[in-house]
Amino acid sequence: MRIIVDADGCPGRSIIENLGKKFNIPVIMYCDINHILSSDYASVKYMDSGFQSVDMAIANEAFANDIIVTQDFGVAAMVLGKNCSAISPKGYIYDDDNMDRLLFERHISQKVRRSGGKTSNPKKRKTEDDERLYKNLLKLIEKKL
Repeated sequence: MRIIVDADGCPGRSIIENLGKKFNIPVIMYCDINHILSSDYASVKYMDSGFQSVDMAIANEAFANDIIVTQDFGVAAMVLGKNCSAISPKGYIYDDDNMDRLLFERHISQKVRRSGGKTSNPKKRKTEDDERLYKNLLKLIEKKL
């Protein structure tokens, strides 16, 4: 088991690293070359800045039993198909039961934006998001051990 992080703009990296270290689970953070990350525990892999280069690297690198941290529904859908677990940086667990709805909502939002409409911005991160990330990531780790 490994924890693979879509680290481009991923808050909560310290929570993820601390849980990885606590359970001696390798943590791999992927980001494009436009970001600079450093970590005492996780390994950082840089990808080209091309369209979805990080997303495709994560999808290709993921193996069954890995835990993927991403806010991208498309990446989550791909890794769920490889028997991985997926969780958002805000701590929401992606699964087969909610993935269809999330992808459909993303599709509708894209249609609204393409037609000139506006969609709401993501909400600011709160301490509840950190608590949910810790609790649900811990739950996924303990389930796989």
